[in-house]
This record gives sequence, structure tokens and C-alpha cells, in this order.
Amino acid sequence: MKILGIETSCDETAAAVVEDGCRILSSVVSSQVEVHHPYGGVVPELASRKHIEVIGPVVDQALAEAGVRPGDLDALAATRGPGLVGALLVGFSFARAYAYARQIPWVGVNHLEGHLNSVFLSEPVPDFPFVALLASGGHTAVYLVKSHTRAECLGQTRDDAAGEAFDKVAKMLELGYPGGAMISRLAASGDPGRFRFPRAYLDKEAFDFSFSGIKTAVKRHIETHSDYREHLADIAAGFEAAVVAVMADKLILAAEKHHCSDIALVGGVAANAALRRRVEQAAESRGMSLFVPDMKLCGDNAAMIAAAGYHYLSDPVFAGERLDADVYSRVKFID
Repeated sequence: MKILGIETSCDETAAAVVEDGCRILSSVVSSQVEVHHPYGGVVPELASRKHIEVIGPVVDQALAEAGVRPGDLDALAATRGPGLVGALLVGFSFARAYAYARQIPWVGVNHLEGHLNSVFLSEPVPDFPFVALLASGGHTAVYLVKSHTRAECLGQTRDDAAGEAFDKVAKMLELGYPGGAMISRLAASGDPGRFRFPRAYLDKEAFDFSFSGIKTAVKRHIETHSDYREHLADIAAGFEAAVVAVMADKLILAAEKHHCSDIALVGGVAANAALRRRVEQAAESRGMSLFVPDMKLCGDNAAMIAAAGYHYLSDPVFAGERLDADVYSRVKFID
């Protein structure tokens, strides 16, 4: 089954063709970084307008690279939420109209379940159940993944997402946008032990996160140290180490409590080298297997949406998505 996936939940316009839920025939992502860079973050109205401009060409490019004609498609899948409502409506409405015109099935996909399915787009793959840390600009949570379409949220951030915290700290340090990559590059040359920022474990036996405190700690450090610019790399390294430690420890604890030997890192922050190293070391010492998508599949992409869509359409709970379905801004998970 060849499925065209469409992703427009935030500031990436993406389209992909995936066969049988695992074989990527094409994956095209149009970035809006240059559009939002001057503002230090995503401007929802600008994001929606840009999606409208490029979605047609992006879909055409995905079909061309896959060597597929519109008539060869078996179904469509588009991100339904969570995300920016205006941005979501562009891709979701396009997919619905495209499928209706060709009289083929379509399905709205939970963006987060797309990320969880991204680990199945390359070999090897984890066995169910497994525990996954999903960390991105908008979400940070630990899930017990029971199947391609069912995941239980074990814990999530109570305030900022990890990626959001990276972006905000990068803005404080005037590093530019997007902040995650800037912080990581700078931290690579810094000493994580020079400035020790707080680790917000909350309840160490539970799996919720909080990153607002560490963000505030960095702000106070900047305000109370006039020479902070001379130590930007050390500040970045200390901040990154604190965030990474909490995420890695919570992931490992969740896997131990649920007796899972397979764990996964997904989402944009899964591309962070320090996080990967910390989790790899912890997993190896405990005999666990770590699964991380290819770097190009960590960020928002449509291949993961098409993959999840394939499993949605194969599951009687999801098959036959209503034509009156609509997008949503907040998390909806089916357990």
C-alpha cells in the first residue's frame, strides 16, 4: 500500500510517500527557518501562510521523487494534531480534498504517534512493548508503546518542553534561532561541570518533567554575572547536561519499572548528541537496546505520518475516519 503523508503541524511543510508503513519512497521537507529567524521563534500566522504557498509544490516533488503518479496512491494521511491550528488546517484540508477528488481513503494522524512510529522506518526495530522518550520543541513525555496505534503516556512536562527550553535559553544567550542546534554546537566546546544548573527531577519515582526552573536559573546566572559572555560555551554545556540528565534518567527508570529491554528516543531533541551518548551508556550498562530514528527522521517529517497512517488504516478502531473530523491543538492519545 502506497500512502502519501502530509505534515504541517508547525513550521515544516512536508510530504512523503511510504509503502506498507516501512519503506520510504520519498520524503520532502520545506523548512521555514529563514522566515521565523528574525523573530526568534515561530510566528503562527506566517507559518500558515507559508504552508499555503508551498504545499502544492512539496506534494508534487514528493510524488516525482517516489516515481508515483496520483492515481498510484492507495491512501492519504495527514497530521491532525497537536500543533498550530492554522498550520494544521492547511495540510489537513489539502489531504482531505486530495483524497476526496481521487476517491481513496484518508486518515488524520496524531503527530506524536507519528514520531513514535518513526523508529520503524529503518532497521533494526524495537519489539512491543517498549518505552520511548519523545522530546521536541512542543512536547516532552515518556510513553509505554504497546502497538503502532496505542501508547500510554507515563509522564510529561508540566511546563516547557525540552526543545522549547533550548530555544528560550539560546535566545537569552543571543545565539539565534532555532536554539537547539546552536546550544549543542556551543556546548561541545564547553565544560559542563563549571556551572551546575538544577536538575528538576520532581518525584524521582515518577516520570513528569519540569524545565522552567532551569531556564530561570540560566537567566539569573546571566543577570548576576556581568562576564557571562566570556563563558557562553560553559553555560551552554551546563544547561544541556542538566536537561539531558533528567530526560535520560526518567527514560531508563520507566523502562526498568515496566520491564522493557527496548527503549527509543524520538522527536527533534533525539538528534542531540549529548542525549544520545548519555542514554546509550545507560542502556548498555543495563543490557537494554536503544533505537533512534535516522537524523532526518527525528525532526518533523511526513514519512512518519504516512507510516502511522498505514497502521491506522489497518486498525479497525481507526479505519474509516469520519469526513467531519477536524484538527486539534492539544494532545489526544488513545490507549
